[in-house]
Amino acid sequence: MADLIEVLKFPFMYRALIVGVLVSLCAALLGVVLVLKRYSLIGHGLGEVGFAALALALALNLPPLAVSIPLVVVSSFLIMYVSQRYGMSGDVAIGLLATGALMVGVMITSLTQGFNVDVYGYMFGSILAMSRSDVLLSILLSAAVIGLYVLFFNRLFSVTYDEVYARATGINVTLYQFLISFLTAITVVLGMRMMGTMLISSLIIVPALTARKLAARFKAMVVVAAAVSVVCFLVGMAVSYVAGLPTGASVVAVDLAVLIVVSLVKR
Repeated sequence: MADLIEVLKFPFMYRALIVGVLVSLCAALLGVVLVLKRYSLIGHGLGEVGFAALALALALNLPPLAVSIPLVVVSSFLIMYVSQRYGMSGDVAIGLLATGALMVGVMITSLTQGFNVDVYGYMFGSILAMSRSDVLLSILLSAAVIGLYVLFFNRLFSVTYDEVYARATGINVTLYQFLISFLTAITVVLGMRMMGTMLISSLIIVPALTARKLAARFKAMVVVAAAVSVVCFLVGMAVSYVAGLPTGASVVAVDLAVLIVVSLVKR
């Protein structure tokens, strides 16, 4: 405990904690909607797109986030458009995009300079390497995600549970489905630096599954998922520092451990 208190004096730990809590919160809020709508794998698919965008940015010597944000957002819209326009299952559309993006990313890295330190850090997470500008951008984007989520909470609830009823009450279901895709894309981009493109989907799925076992009402699920996600992140950070393990993997391990314990207790 003394070591944990001592390390909090370093600026990089403050940056890591701020961004980690914000990303965990955003991922948990959207995770409830995505799990209930059976779009939970969209985080994994967009993570693969983020990897391809990162590889392209590094190959062209461009800022990673400047390339990742528009490409991931466009890809999220493409998934939603294909599934809505052609009646394709969301999982099928996500799978096609994910495999295609992973192929592009691997080819770009192999044709340039291979998997260097920057690519590896974004693939598996490197939260302690974030700069001050990364933190400021993360705060702004997280505030936008949380603000839009709270502002349109009632409509998102209606679209999540019963699209037919939502349309009957005059809600533009398509608009809010694309809003969900947009917010998810922003959250995935924010989480790439902390969790890595390979692990960000777990931050969206696992806390929402835990909350689903503990709460029956939508609002209660959102609150429980947010609390579980933030607490598991903080515990995962502590475990990662004490045991010398990667941050993203430690957070996922704690999330999964909580889900297993809750499942056993409920059974």
